[in-house]
Order: sequence, then structure tokens, then C-alpha cells
Amino acid sequence: MEGVEVVVAHSQRATLRVGDVFLKVDGDPAHADVEVRAMAMAPIPTPAILWREPPVLAIAAVPGKALGLLGEPSAASPAAWAAAGAAVRRLHDAPLPPWPGPRLADVAAELDGECAWLLANAVLPAEVIRRNRELAEAALRPWEPVFTHGDLQITHVFVDGDEVTGVIDWSEAAPGDAMFDLATLTLGHEERLDDLLAGYGAGADREVIRGWWSLRSLVASRWLIEHGFDPDAPGCEFDVLRSRMREP
Repeated sequence: MEGVEVVVAHSQRATLRVGDVFLKVDGDPAHADVEVRAMAMAPIPTPAILWREPPVLAIAAVPGKALGLLGEPSAASPAAWAAAGAAVRRLHDAPLPPWPGPRLADVAAELDGECAWLLANAVLPAEVIRRNRELAEAALRPWEPVFTHGDLQITHVFVDGDEVTGVIDWSEAAPGDAMFDLATLTLGHEERLDDLLAGYGAGADREVIRGWWSLRSLVASRWLIEHGFDPDAPGCEFDVLRSRMREP
């Protein structure tokens, strides 16, 4: 038997790798429901589903390697980033999934709540939190919903050379803001935004993307802390928030 690798594990879900098979165990079956449906609808490469026995979903590994890692420069070529941008554009141009997505009012309320927690617990200097809350305002505007991945982290996009071979982890897919996906993919790799947008094409709003960099980092930090992750690791959320302070 091949060794078992723990890819991620916390109180809500765990992902294990055994050879070329990933076993995803989730306490909420709705996440797997969304993942299976979204992958069937997505017009871009996704992992093959091998079997499903709730609460376990087995999927095949995709070829290639992740576009990059947080805290490390991406070794992927500009052409690979452009290919990722083109794949995201195909997703955003596809028909909407038939389930609800995030609402602007809920996003704004969550942001306010998370900023209050960060301030109360003094996990970052108050001026960093307040400045990023100001920058996040750019993302808080009505958007035309598109088919979004919803958690398009750099580790969820796989490439082989200059070709996208697969996009994984679709449990957050929903109608949403296109700029959120673009911001998530470039979080911590802001210098690759031009390469990504070269493939994505027209319609990207850089100010809104920058707003989502701040908003996503503010909202994610408490969850990461409470689930045993470190948002202060190099290149992660706290670094993103601190880097915004250097902007005019």
C-alpha cells in the first residue's frame, strides 16, 4: 500500500492523498454536492471523480504542478499565467450555476464583523486593519454575477508547461464577482496580475481586485487562526495586509 499524505486537515474537513487518488472528507455533505455539480458544469479541466460514499469524495490527481505557493515566487511562466487567465475567463463566461451566491450586504457585514474581531484581539496594528478596511471598500459595489470558482487559490490551479491541466477544490463555486476570483488567484503574487490579465482579456477592474486583496485577507484571518493555520507566514494574509500600507 502506498503511503497516506495528509494534504489538509482541520475540524471541518480533511483531504488525504494515496498515490494518485485524493480522498476528501467533509462534515457538511453540501460542500461535496456543490463540488460535484460545479465540476460537471465547468468548461475548463477539472479532476475526474472516481467515486463518492458520503462523507468521502474520491477524485483523481490532475497532471502537472500548482501554479505556485503562497510565500514563494511562482516559477510558472508568464504564458502559464496567461493560460490560467484564459481558463478563468472561460469559466466566467459560462452559464451560471443554479444555486445562490454571496450577497453584497452579507459580504459587507462579514467584513465589518471580522475587522471588529481583529481590532478587539489586537492581532495586527489597528492602523493596518483600518487602512485595509478603507481599501476593501472598492470591492463593495454591486456586481454582475458570473460563474466563480469561489476559492481560486494559486495552489488550486495546475499547469504543465504553459497549459492549464486542472482546477481543483470547487466546493465554494457559485454565482459571484469575477474580480474576486482574479484577486484570490493573485493574492500574495500581485506582481503576476499583468500576466493573468493578458490571458483574461477585457473587463478586469484593477482597483476592485486590489480591494478584494484587502477584503479577502481581512475576512480570512480569524478562520485561519482558529483552525490552526498561520496567516502571518511569509507571503500570506498578514503580509498582504501590511503591503497595502505602502500604497498611496
